[in-house]
Amino acid sequence: ARLIYTSSPSVVFDGRDQRGVDESTPYPRRWLCHYARSKALAEQAVLGSNGRSGLATCALRPHLIWGPGDRHLVPRLLARARAGRLRMIGSGRNLIDMVYIDNAAAAHLAAADRLLGSNAPAAPGGRAYFISQGEPAPCWPWINEILALVHLPPVRRRLPLAVAWALGALCETIYASLGLRREPPMTRFVAQQLGRSHYFDISAARRDL
Repeated sequence: ARLIYTSSPSVVFDGRDQRGVDESTPYPRRWLCHYARSKALAEQAVLGSNGRSGLATCALRPHLIWGPGDRHLVPRLLARARAGRLRMIGSGRNLIDMVYIDNAAAAHLAAADRLLGSNAPAAPGGRAYFISQGEPAPCWPWINEILALVHLPPVRRRLPLAVAWALGALCETIYASLGLRREPPMTRFVAQQLGRSHYFDISAARRDL
């Protein structure tokens, strides 16, 4: 039997820039949000089950999936822009990885084929793989290109990363103290994701998958 867990690069994100890092990057000691922590716990459980009772497992870490049918990444950016709540965080020169939906799906199919004995150079069982286009893009010019396609103005207002981080911490504290269940307008995790570089070495996926 095969089990492929769709994880996320956020499982190794510790709030610092990640430039070309590979799968040897460890899990962080402290988590910025429960999303990343829960993903990491699930990934470890799946990878730890590889080889047990005839089970072959691996984890794929696609980053910022977008394309037809997207209900999360681009729609949320557009909603924030239309509400006047989108701000450039940090210098605006940070680079990010992303992956088109067809390529994310192809990676899952390739992993399924490789898990049960194929001619792959290395067996993917028990391993995690970063999945992206392999071409980091400047975050804010890319966002502004998306906005231009729907005739929205570019993001010009900017917040220093330290200010966005502090605002995120404040919002989290207020929402937690009031018992609010909806997502705060800013969090520490979102501030770091929008203001830091995060792109990955996908040579392992190219080799094995």
